[in-house]
Amino acid sequence: MEASDFDKKFDAGEDISDAVDWSRATRPNDRTRRVNVDFPAWVVEGLDRQARHLGVTRQSLIKMWIAERLE
Repeated sequence: MEASDFDKKFDAGEDISDAVDWSRATRPNDRTRRVNVDFPAWVVEGLDRQARHLGVTRQSLIKMWIAERLE
């Protein structure tokens, strides 16, 4: 499939999954870096409560919240 055909299908909302080799797919700017942050105990407890409420891990919650603020 030519790139222009692929783009047209994608833009039209058609299923393009058969045209993609997902084993070679990458995400741009997806390199991870470790960051250490110290929080007071009350903040960690609040994060844990909210994470349980949403059914996610504390780390996922923090990542989601920071990503939302950076958009």
